[in-house]
This record gives sequence, C-alpha cells and structure tokens, in this order.
Amino acid sequence: MRIVVCVKHVPDIQSDRALGEGGRVVRDGGDGTLNELDENALEAALVLAEEVGGEVVALTVGPDDAVDAVRKGLQMGADEAVHVVDDAIGGSDVVGTARVLAAAITHIGATDPVDLVVLGMAGLDGLTSLLPSALAALLDVPALPLAAEVTVADGSVRVRRNLDHATEVLQASLPAVVSVTDQANQPRYPNFKGMMAARKKPVTTLGLADLGIAPADVGTTGARTAVVAAAPRPARENRVLVNGGSEAGVQLAAYLVENKLA
Repeated sequence: MRIVVCVKHVPDIQSDRALGEGGRVVRDGGDGTLNELDENALEAALVLAEEVGGEVVALTVGPDDAVDAVRKGLQMGADEAVHVVDDAIGGSDVVGTARVLAAAITHIGATDPVDLVVLGMAGLDGLTSLLPSALAALLDVPALPLAAEVTVADGSVRVRRNLDHATEVLQASLPAVVSVTDQANQPRYPNFKGMMAARKKPVTTLGLADLGIAPADVGTTGARTAVVAAAPRPARENRVLVNGGSEAGVQLAAYLVENKLA
C-alpha cells in the first residue's frame, strides 16, 4: 500500500502573524514549523502502513524552508519525501495549491500507484479546510474528510467522524483522499534513531515544469480568490477586570446582566 501525506510548513501559531504584500501571509520570520494537524495525518498514515504493510511518502509545496516539513515527516518514519518548489507557486490560493498537489501525486504514482492520500483537517495559517475536498475533486477520487478514525481493509477505506450529536461512518473504495482531525491519534515524537535515519533519506525536489503545470495556472495569476484589504486587529477597549475573591462571581453576573449577555 502506498500512502501520500500532504504536509505544510506554516508560521508558528504562537508567533505574531501578519499579511504582507498582496495579502500574503508573512512567512520569513524564521519561526516556521510543520503544521500541527499534519502530524496527526502522518501518524494515521504510519499506523496504516504498519498494520497493512506499505510505504509513506511525505509531500509538501512551498519555498525553500518548506523542506523542513517533509524532513520532520522523515524523522517520524516516512519512507520518502517530495518537495515541490517554484517561485511561480507563490501567492497560490487553495485551488492553485490543490492543482500542484494533484499533479505531484500523479507524478509520484506514475511508477507505483498511490492508494491513499492523507491530510490534516486544516492548515493553521489559513484554516479553510477546503484543500482535501479540492484535491479529491482534481484527482477524481472519493473524499472522506474530518476523520477521527481511519482503517483500511479489502481495497476500501473506512472512517469514523464525530459530529456534534452523532457519529458518522463513511466508506469508499481506494484510491481516496482522507483528512483527519486532532482526535484521530497522538502523534509520535521522533526519537534519536528516527532522526539519524532521516538524514540518509533523500528529498526529491520538483518544479512546475516537472509536473506539466503552466506558471499562469498557479500563483496570483491563477488564483480564484484575492485579499481585498486587511488591517491589524484593533486593541480591546473598555475591558473590565474582575479580581478573584468572594465577590467576583457576583460582579461578573451583574456585568453580564447589565450588558444583556446573560
């Protein structure tokens, strides 16, 4: 079984983040990291490969420092890594990114077919959660998003989704695209042996020309969305601080009632 895990290099969620020229997320602060939810995707893929046999390929799209995302995947146990890097990709929206990923997955599967594509449920820099479905549409395979549990058997993938008031089970024939939530597992922490082994595993680098994609189809020219305007979030004003003590609860209740919040 061959599994591709799409991972992303994102700014640290705890850092000060901003939009720069053209409405793009500023990514040159030197504090980038593997998207936290993609660690759940890697863990899900690694467990499946261990249970049914197979290999895991970590795939990322981004500038030079995005290679750190797939290197983390190798440290966790992925067998291969692929990094798509091309200046023309900068400024791509979710559709452009999905187009590049779909082409890369097709390229990876040219010699050995890809059975399953796994992603985290969202990128913490954009939080759109649109990429898994867009990618499945371009690959023309079933999409099973927001999985809290993933199993594979007899040529099919089965997922459990935890909804607000119900549990939903979906099943589809392979190949398919699955996205997982942070409820799916507890990602393993790379050990020293895994870190050392990752150093010996090569990272394949691809450009748009390798994937047969015209530069005009991605980046800002190929984007279907655009940031019209953006401004820093204004500072909070008129805050009311209630210190702890026997009267704190009474004061809080009175404030909620006075402002019709209760």
